[in-house]
Amino acid sequence: MKFLDEHAVRRLLQMDALIPAMEDALRALSSGGAVQPLRNVLSVPGQGGFFFTMPASVSGQLGAKLVTFYPDNKGVHTHHALILLFRQETGEPMAVMDGRLITEMRTAAVSAVATRLLARKDARSLAILGAGVQAKSHLEALRLIRPFEEVSVWSPNHGEAFAREHGVRAASSAEDAVLGADVIVVATTSRTPVLKGRWLKPGVHINTVGAPRPDWRELDDEALGRCRLYVEAREAASRESGDVIAAGHIFAELGEVIEGSRPGRQHPDDITLFKSVGVAVEDIASAGLVYRALMNAAQPQ
Repeated sequence: MKFLDEHAVRRLLQMDALIPAMEDALRALSSGGAVQPLRNVLSVPGQGGFFFTMPASVSGQLGAKLVTFYPDNKGVHTHHALILLFRQETGEPMAVMDGRLITEMRTAAVSAVATRLLARKDARSLAILGAGVQAKSHLEALRLIRPFEEVSVWSPNHGEAFAREHGVRAASSAEDAVLGADVIVVATTSRTPVLKGRWLKPGVHINTVGAPRPDWRELDDEALGRCRLYVEAREAASRESGDVIAAGHIFAELGEVIEGSRPGRQHPDDITLFKSVGVAVEDIASAGLVYRALMNAAQPQ
């Protein structure tokens, strides 16, 4: 059985390969080619943290992610995880690998899939609300999908430092960041709305990956009312996302758009919203990609 720490995962996992792997996993999820139950959630007594168990079988890969989410962590990541892979034919354990980086990268890769499917082809400006690991990972992934000429970032604490590090514009406010943007990423730790509907221009596409609890929100009611809503999995999003619960409807799963059973963008002025809650098939497909890269690297040249 192999054990891979975060350094090993980082060496083996590449964003340009991860994006099509996430597309395949989402197609399988919506077409019946994958099996995953709703994640089980344990509230950690007295700590304000959460412990999730996320098993899945997808494309011949079997495994589970064990992940903690401590939203109030300071100076240490809010998410930590392990992913376990098993041989589907026999149930034998094959690998245990660090899942923190996989969670970070697959979230952005799925947003990249959504952006390819839903954003206007002529999208050239990107706004990011948040300046943590998801902001960095989304900047990398979305630049592989659209040739952004302008990138703005806003965060109440670290926006200017992020902008200096990545050579983008530091916005003075969330409104300043998103006004006129073609694509918006909302990746915050906020439990109340940070994106207002009155700021959105016709034709914008939004990826939102924060607010992972039923009573948390990243978008206000006006924003939700103006958007056509896409998710990874209807049941998971309807139970876990405060934004989806408030919206009251889901237009389609991304996998349905990939397989062609539901439409993506239908008009240049459509406002499209992809709300990600993160699902187990993404983690297991990502871990399978890492494992195959490890085995290929071990083959004699």
